[in-house]
Amino acid sequence: MYLVPKLHILASLRSTRLIAHLSSQAPVSLADIQHSAYVRFSILALSSIFFLVDPFAALPTFLAVTAGADPKRRRAMARKASITAFVVLSAFAIAGQYIFRMFGITLPAFEIAGGVILLLIGLDMLNAKRSPTQETGPEAEAAASKEDAGIVPLGIPMLAGPGSITSVMVLVGQAQGHWSLMASILGAIAITAVICFLVLGNSDRVATVLGETGIRILVRIMGLLLVALAVQYFVNGMVDLGVVAKPS
Repeated sequence: MYLVPKLHILASLRSTRLIAHLSSQAPVSLADIQHSAYVRFSILALSSIFFLVDPFAALPTFLAVTAGADPKRRRAMARKASITAFVVLSAFAIAGQYIFRMFGITLPAFEIAGGVILLLIGLDMLNAKRSPTQETGPEAEAAASKEDAGIVPLGIPMLAGPGSITSVMVLVGQAQGHWSLMASILGAIAITAVICFLVLGNSDRVATVLGETGIRILVRIMGLLLVALAVQYFVNGMVDLGVVAKPS
């Protein structure tokens, strides 16, 4: 006759313990998520790719290339340029491991080379100007005379240039074939491409809101962060080679 009450008491105790256990575990799980390697890598991938593609620094050239074009045609060119950048960067992300193996390139060597390239681009950005690795004067002039410059040179090399390709390759080497990390790289490329379309597709409005001074300030901030990222790439390469002791 006391069996049913006892079962209810046991069930109540078990549910109470379960709730207490879940409550104690929730903060730990949140902390694990915030400090997980996956989240840190995803933030690194998005920031490095976005800073190198840098659609804000490309605004003056895009406006010059699309001068006289109606808003519909300008958005079409922005869409084509963004899709081109996405396809090119994604192709290098997917084929990155095979490129390393084909040419016998090690990750430390690519990290050091990538750090040097990103440093040069970042220093140009600190001076609020586009690096010659992203676009040159003759390329901009040729683009202005082309009927449709969405793919070349707007998509490549203005958006998907040597710097962004190098950054993607370094990230692929660090991912070491882990599909979750590869997915974060592709996701960062996709987010960057969408932002490029939104910025370039509404270039008139963005340029009016930010102004020339605002764009220069934004480019300089991105350049500063890019220089720091370039130094980190270089240090990582030296650590992987054993030249420098790994920071504790």
